[in-house]
Amino acid sequence: MSLRKEKAARLKVQVLETTLKLIGRKSFEDLYVDDICDKVKISKVTLFKYFPQKEDILLYYFRAWCLARSVEFALKPREGLQGIYYLFDRLSDEFEEHPGLLLSLAGYLADLNRSPKPFPIKPEEKRMFHPSIDGISNIEIMSIDQMLEKCILEAIFRKEITKTISTRDITNLINAVFVGGVVTAHVNQLNPPKNYFRKNLDLVVKGLG
Repeated sequence: MSLRKEKAARLKVQVLETTLKLIGRKSFEDLYVDDICDKVKISKVTLFKYFPQKEDILLYYFRAWCLARSVEFALKPREGLQGIYYLFDRLSDEFEEHPGLLLSLAGYLADLNRSPKPFPIKPEEKRMFHPSIDGISNIEIMSIDQMLEKCILEAIFRKEITKTISTRDITNLINAVFVGGVVTAHVNQLNPPKNYFRKNLDLVVKGLG
């Protein structure tokens, strides 16, 4: 790893870690770029060099979340419905810790004027996030959509899902429950969120069985 690439990777990871510390349970909109820069000790020019707009930190955050789940699936395979339930459990954990980030992310992705293209994570950054994992650079980052579709195909093969509808339709349905659950849990102040997310998934699985 070159010194320049290492420095860039370290800065991006530090920006994300600082954002998570500063935001706590607040909304992402309440977090100021100046506050991030003060804590990381960089200028706004430097920050915007790596994150051209503030919302890119949101996309980077969720890409890092997907990386963590991809690593977990690679190290300890969870197949079929077990994998889907695992993803929902990790989502509920994240929602409890950083509800403002997930709600802001949902709002950002719902904006028709913004591209849903994922923010990239480079190999150097993968190693920063998971320094103890051998071969981390070779682990492909799967999106939520890809992870769900993989698990759904496995569930169909294992006959955990028996309804004869397309894999894409099932993936879209569970993805809608996944994202929509975050907004509904907030609007209705449903606690604990894990029980709510699991109940929703139970109902979907029952209809597909």
